[in-house]
Amino acid sequence: MKYVSIVLTASALLLGAGLSGQALAVNDEPLRDAWAPSEWGPDDKAGAVNRTTPAMVLKAITLVKQGKVATLGKVYAQDAPAFGSRGWRMTIPGLPTGGPFGKQELVYNDEYVATEIGQIGTQFDGPGHIGVITSKGIFFYNGRYLSDKGIGSYGLGPLGVEHVAKIGFVCRGVLLDAVALRGGRLPIPQKGTKKGSKKGAKKDPGIVTAGDVREMVRRQGIAPIVEGDCVFLYTGHGDIWHPSAWDTYDAAEKARRVARFNAGSPGFGLSACEYLASRKIILWGSDTWASEAVDKDFGGETDQPFECHIKMMTKRGIWNLENLDLSRLVADKAYEFLFVWSPLKIKGGTGSPGNPVALY
Repeated sequence: MKYVSIVLTASALLLGAGLSGQALAVNDEPLRDAWAPSEWGPDDKAGAVNRTTPAMVLKAITLVKQGKVATLGKVYAQDAPAFGSRGWRMTIPGLPTGGPFGKQELVYNDEYVATEIGQIGTQFDGPGHIGVITSKGIFFYNGRYLSDKGIGSYGLGPLGVEHVAKIGFVCRGVLLDAVALRGGRLPIPQKGTKKGSKKGAKKDPGIVTAGDVREMVRRQGIAPIVEGDCVFLYTGHGDIWHPSAWDTYDAAEKARRVARFNAGSPGFGLSACEYLASRKIILWGSDTWASEAVDKDFGGETDQPFECHIKMMTKRGIWNLENLDLSRLVADKAYEFLFVWSPLKIKGGTGSPGNPVALY
């Protein structure tokens, strides 16, 4: 009955992700190719952020030359685009919520927030977010399973985002400007362009390949991507939901833009993700809701839905930061910067909201 329970749980996860109707089967690649234990040992819960050293931090600090600061998080709001059935609901109960107190008649306001707090808006994908169904159960980073002790509906225990948050990210940030490379906003990848050969995928302007990454680094005149870097991709797709203009649109225009934004995602193809992994980066992200290329059926450079998510996070512990506002960095051509951020210490959470900071 344990196997039946796992399959049912997996089915619920797939339905929630909008992938219903697909046949459930096992994928034993994580077992066959020994994805666990990770290079940091069987007890590790943080992943690639373990690569950070004091020397890397000190070198990253030298990138601050102009004294400029850009915050990269987007505004959390009820009418902002969200994946699938996710939503943000905030209320201020009472107005004021409490008081008055004392002779000075003090009052206060609190908010009540109901949301997928780790997976909404600008979001960090942590160890408990992406897994793979194997013959031994649903496999997550470093060989942990949903059936393991301490993992349940009230927290993911050893897969919780707080284990990454204990270290945090202070690194050399690298901005890859794919809009400059392509000569305009990247389109959503087209279904079918990758069938037949890898050559087809490389021709899709919505898919950023390993060669594209190397070319952007060359054109932008920055040092090669190296161990400990945090790498972010600007596709222009995030500008559909740009913070500076969002509240100027009426409800109908917002609805149109939400539909456009959620229809798919330009981004990194699998070859780019494998290249970045080979460079031993510690974080990847973009201005889109997936960071990787996603067509209407969720495939990218291959037909496997969200394959970069699997190969970067589940396999290697290289976490993902989505829905970033990179426009200020693009305007200033700040292709290298000091990146500082940490997820919230949400015990057992799948991820975290946040407002990362770039200094340059």
